[in-house]
Amino acid sequence: MCCALLLAVMMLLHRFIPNRWYNLGSLIETFLPWFGLFIPPLIVLAALRRRPLAIVVALLPALVWLKLYAGVFPDKTDGSGSFRVLAHNVNAANHQTVATAEALLEADADVVALVELTPEQLAEYDEAFGEHYEYTAAFGTVALWSEHPIVLTSEIDLQLGWTRAFRAQVDVDGRPVAFYVAHLLSVRVNTEGFTSDDRNRTAELLGEAIADEPLDRVVLLGDLNGTMQDRSLAPITYQLRSAQAAAGKGFGFTWPASNPLARIDQVLFRGLEATDSRVMEPTASDHRPVRADFDF
Repeated sequence: MCCALLLAVMMLLHRFIPNRWYNLGSLIETFLPWFGLFIPPLIVLAALRRRPLAIVVALLPALVWLKLYAGVFPDKTDGSGSFRVLAHNVNAANHQTVATAEALLEADADVVALVELTPEQLAEYDEAFGEHYEYTAAFGTVALWSEHPIVLTSEIDLQLGWTRAFRAQVDVDGRPVAFYVAHLLSVRVNTEGFTSDDRNRTAELLGEAIADEPLDRVVLLGDLNGTMQDRSLAPITYQLRSAQAAAGKGFGFTWPASNPLARIDQVLFRGLEATDSRVMEPTASDHRPVRADFDF
């Protein structure tokens, strides 16, 4: 019973688990949905003991898990949309750029954002996308291709010494939309715990840039190396909604591509209506691409 109570309390009060010890709170929040796997064994053990109180207590974490995630499973897509966006961490070690580009083009997106690009990959994707996208913008290891005019671009300084984020104003059917493309620093799980301080600093800087955004319509595309539940991304997530939560079905896990455990590749927005959100089939990258449709 103690294990069931502890699991229920941890899931219900995860926001209060401190980060001062090895960033434990953020680590738990990153993989929180998977704690549901502990629930069936607890229920089975309680049933084998044939004690009504033990069975009732074992059901508590199941109720908490359902409270947190029951809304994830219904299909919230409505099949409409004025424009489509796509985001993908293509992986700097991915040498199958032509095949990856062909897979991404099948999504028929109006705007495509790629991160973790090498200079060689950028040139190859430029060539592959050239017939489909008239406009492009690239800063450092991140880039954007668009069927609609890109009228303004500016680098976002994440204080890294190289560029991993930028802003682009795209006029979609004459309506300005601020697109942010970002690749936040990675996190590590090691003997020091969940080492995410550097990632958290880049999240704060990106959040400050979005807070200063003058346009009402905003879309953020990229690899944030964190989930929507991770409190350390609050400088971003308190301002923007998840397209997957608003218009997708299921958790939409994206990483690692072969057996996804977490959704760290995001499409976030405000000032628009999300009408569809999907995780695409894997490419040769270690991340899966994500796409979303929006209406004005």
